[in-house]
Amino acid sequence: MTAGWYRPGAADRLPQAQVIAELARAQVVLLGEQHDRAEIHRWQMHVAAGLLAHRPIVMGFEMFPARLDPVLADWVAGGLDEATFLKRAEWEEVWGFPAELYLPIFRFCRENAVPMIGLNCRRGLVREVGRGGWDAVSERDREGLTPARPSPLPYRRFIFDLTGGARPDREAKGPEDPAFDRFLRAQEVWDRAFATRIAAVATAAEAPLVVGIIGQGHLQWGGGVPRQIRDFGVEAVTVALPRASGAPALDKGAADFVQVLPV
Repeated sequence: MTAGWYRPGAADRLPQAQVIAELARAQVVLLGEQHDRAEIHRWQMHVAAGLLAHRPIVMGFEMFPARLDPVLADWVAGGLDEATFLKRAEWEEVWGFPAELYLPIFRFCRENAVPMIGLNCRRGLVREVGRGGWDAVSERDREGLTPARPSPLPYRRFIFDLTGGARPDREAKGPEDPAFDRFLRAQEVWDRAFATRIAAVATAAEAPLVVGIIGQGHLQWGGGVPRQIRDFGVEAVTVALPRASGAPALDKGAADFVQVLPV
């Protein structure tokens, strides 16, 4: 695959300026990632810079729980050095991937006064809902979240395959198997949490463009975070994914745009 932008299911390459302009007309742009790839984080920063040239943006990060928003605000305002920021943001405990992968995009936010928000919830909530469903968690402990809209089959199939498919040692033998529901419920808690925080900004008066930095497994095939955001009445949601130059092209329906990164 040659470098450049394309729509899944179409062969033609698209001009960068055309794609960025179209992304900038959305209410929400979700930029997928593989967490340990520096070139993907550079790509996210370049796309965010292009969007900022069109209109004001807010950036939401899977890497931070929403309770740490005051720390993110202090960082953007210039009140913290990098070491203090990472310590107060509980980076090693909450996320753990090397901070060097993400610091360029965090610096971009501070240098350009781009507000940052945390999208995540406590891990315990994910486990509790996965184990017993939402009814097993009191309203007080739900962090303001509501039950997720059920995932469509293409997303169930994608997550099932992404997590190993029908292995001999796996109880669930297919994406529609009820034995897969527990795992999927846990995945949907993250999807719903990210969507809740994003929708709260995107539905405000004179809302900026919200740019979400999220693992690409939460974004594809019409499910995940985009589906949950639309459940809040936010329809203009666009998903853009990076792709390695040697990887197969994504099929129609996987995302809205893909950029093949140069070697």
